[in-house]
Amino acid sequence: MMTTVSALLHDRDSTRVRLGRRLQSFVKAIEIDPLGGAAPHLSVERIDEHATRVSIRFELDRRVEADDWRARVSPAFEPSLHWSPHLTPTDRHVVDRHCFRSPALLAADDRRVLALVPDLDAMTRREGVPWYLDLNAEDRELTIGMSETEPDEAAHVLFAKRPGAAHAEGTVEVAFYLLAFEDASVAANPWRPILRFLWERWGAGAFRASAASGSSLTTMVGRAYRWAFRSWESAVWQRLELDGEQVGAAAFIVNVTQSPNYPGPVNEREFRSIWNQAWFSSLRTAHGMFRHGVATGDEALVRRAEQTKRLALAAPRRAGFFPAVLATEMEQATLTDGTIVNRSRGWDTAYWGNSNRNPVAPWRSVKGAPYHVLDMSWTALWMLRWYEELERDEALLAYAVEYADALLPLQRGDGFFPAWLDYDSLRPLDVLADSPESSASATFLFKLAELTGEERYAASALRALDAVARDVVPHGRWEDFETYWSCSPFGGDRVGRKFERNDMYKQCNFSMFWTAEACKAAHAASGEARYLELGERCLDEMLMTQASWQPPYVPIDAVGGFGVMNGDAEWNDARQSLFAELILEYGELLDREEYIERGLAALRASFVMMYCPENPKTKAQWEAKYPFFDEKDYGFMMENYGHNGRVGERGLGIGEFSIFDWGAGAAAEAYLRIRAHRPELLQRYGW
Repeated sequence: MMTTVSALLHDRDSTRVRLGRRLQSFVKAIEIDPLGGAAPHLSVERIDEHATRVSIRFELDRRVEADDWRARVSPAFEPSLHWSPHLTPTDRHVVDRHCFRSPALLAADDRRVLALVPDLDAMTRREGVPWYLDLNAEDRELTIGMSETEPDEAAHVLFAKRPGAAHAEGTVEVAFYLLAFEDASVAANPWRPILRFLWERWGAGAFRASAASGSSLTTMVGRAYRWAFRSWESAVWQRLELDGEQVGAAAFIVNVTQSPNYPGPVNEREFRSIWNQAWFSSLRTAHGMFRHGVATGDEALVRRAEQTKRLALAAPRRAGFFPAVLATEMEQATLTDGTIVNRSRGWDTAYWGNSNRNPVAPWRSVKGAPYHVLDMSWTALWMLRWYEELERDEALLAYAVEYADALLPLQRGDGFFPAWLDYDSLRPLDVLADSPESSASATFLFKLAELTGEERYAASALRALDAVARDVVPHGRWEDFETYWSCSPFGGDRVGRKFERNDMYKQCNFSMFWTAEACKAAHAASGEARYLELGERCLDEMLMTQASWQPPYVPIDAVGGFGVMNGDAEWNDARQSLFAELILEYGELLDREEYIERGLAALRASFVMMYCPENPKTKAQWEAKYPFFDEKDYGFMMENYGHNGRVGERGLGIGEFSIFDWGAGAAAEAYLRIRAHRPELLQRYGW
């Protein structure tokens, strides 16, 4: 028989366990499944004014097979906001512990906030059936449970329960914290107290121990450039001539078959190309190359950085708009043993195109792909940063001004910029025409207004950000190109619609980052405190995708690293190198030590996937997967870990490719940018 624990003392049908009068307006009941016929032993401990720990313990006198066990918390109010780390669109889906980066379930209205946070100490104290979370907004239930699970590969990557769970004889405990607040200011940003609780209890200590371990980030920066431009130079560095000018950049992607140690033939994973796009920005990584080359007197590295800058400026403009990808034609070759491999036909076959992560072009094709406004604004922003911080190349400013003057007429009456322009007609497409991708264009326009003094750019930026603040932020509608048109197409038929069971959209943290960055720029431009408050909310929602602890079942350093979205499974994704400085900037603006530590943790996590002696746990994983790796491969870095939803020893969770612009080069650029802007923060830990 299910046990019901009620916060109301007069409920005669409930077990007489007192949750406390203060929780009466937050918790209606907690329903607890039996386990093998054993009744639960409950204990309730008040931690402080807002936190209560609930422990559910079973004493089993035999091994118990139970495919699923649950405890369900029912809020006593009607929530208008829900949040979960991962989508669970049906009753068979769960939030697997693989997604426990900052694990919590949230229900809130305009003044009350209730969060369920699993006790991570209790979860990892004893090996047993894995824990999970689940959010059923339709039935108003926050669930913590135990079950065996598996990735639902058809959805890439959701998780589903599977049979076979068995509990060993002895004590089985599930424990969680209930955080409850009745405060309109907390309800305006309900993620803040959850993040603080997680960081104070688990994250800070794990980060400080990792930061004091002595790993040298400067050594790993050097390894990034030696790998790309020495030991792997023939695969990574691409030289070509455009309009009589020598240009170059790092290849979009290389894989393990291109290692100098690989015993077989080279088989290129994707078409050989160079990108200046929101993920893979060769211009951004060239910033790091330029800084490092100047600092170390490496004229060859500075020359490569300048060639990459010139390649970005060589992108041909159409009415101010420009492409994001330069690619070569590919061919397949059949070797003497019958093996078929992919090879480039060389840069003599080069052509311009746009990102193939879009809703209209054939999958993996950049030819004829629509112009992506986000990619153009992002590239133009990095042109302005180069102009402002590295060298006053007037060609960069002129290019950005021409693009901005084409961008402004695209702005819709509601303030948004469209996401894509038809390749042939340059007319805006309807898909994501009112998305938070507009925030990146706002940040670009704020910077251009600052550099030129042209107020019209800032006015347009404010209109765009106000549209995102009005129509996106309150609803968690964090939909962008990566949400649906990357490796996780699940939900692509629901663009603009929530999953009813979770009361959530499919969300990507990239949109949260762009908006938090735009809010910071708006605050600087306008002086209005509301933009800083809005930015803090967006940043905190983004930080709910950061690892606030070190799971013992993740065999690499994970604290501070980021996931991507609520429909995918990555740990330590390369975006953390992009996010790190923004977190630090908010830490300084708000005088918040937690943000400083989280930003530094994100920076440290940016290097964790690098194959090198400074990352002994990761190095062991690489060598288990690819025994031929040796010192010639130091610097090779996968963009993330555990992408398919499973990790473990012997290389499970390790990938096969490396993207300089979304891996080692991006991490190096982030470190060098932060060292240039705020060296005192790096000096704390001898970085």
